Amino acid sequence: MDSLLTDQTAVITGGASGFGRAIARTFADHGADIIVADIRTEPREGGEPTHELIERETDRRAEFVDCDVTSPDDLVVAVDAADELGGIDIMVNNAGITNETDFLEVTEAEYQQLMDINVKGVFFGCQAAGKKMVETGGGTIINMSSAGAYRAMAEISTYCASKAAVRTLTYALADRFGGDDIRVNSINPGFSNTQMTANSALGNGIRGRVNAKLIKQTIPAGRFGEADEIANVALFLASDMSSYVNGESILVDGGMIHT
Repeated sequence: MDSLLTDQTAVITGGASGFGRAIARTFADHGADIIVADIRTEPREGGEPTHELIERETDRRAEFVDCDVTSPDDLVVAVDAADELGGIDIMVNNAGITNETDFLEVTEAEYQQLMDINVKGVFFGCQAAGKKMVETGGGTIINMSSAGAYRAMAEISTYCASKAAVRTLTYALADRFGGDDIRVNSINPGFSNTQMTANSALGNGIRGRVNAKLIKQTIPAGRFGEADEIANVALFLASDMSSYVNGESILVDGGMIHT
């Protein structure tokens, strides 16, 4: 396998599960050392902790850092932890949650929790990584937004608002850091087969099966995406293959949004 990220170090928030886990493993397969920054070590989908899996199955180093992305101090600690592995080259702001409460019923506490994780966490994750990358001469920041930042759904209105904020923040930071040799891009997944999706109204119950069937009918690909497919886009953005890609918001949605 080509080593597209040889001797680089990536910090991945929410790296224990879902997209974060797939990205961490893909990056390690391509030569990167990994900081898994999360509030839990156990993957939501089950299995071996991500950092242990990487060290067992690859020749790369991986460490777990207890990180609550609502704490800017925790994010600084996670970024600084990369110094032990050679210093941060790649920051993936992946941690996020969703909320399916009807808009008229969303409480201030629900709103604040979601915005703290999905927006504040990305904002200060970018800040912590950006400060370090300015000092060290460059790097790549990848923010996890959503197809919901393009086509909002009433059922997840708060989530869509948060992901739209991530998308526009990405554009602003690409402008801010372009002169520092730091590229900032976002990935915008559509409906995907992750544990977070399974835990939602699209889950394993009758309602979930009906909803999933209806949604798949709106996707030209006719299926949900897989975490590895998101990880492959992250690999492209993290590597020199995308050396002139900056301030982009890449949809990975099977064609759903623009058809």
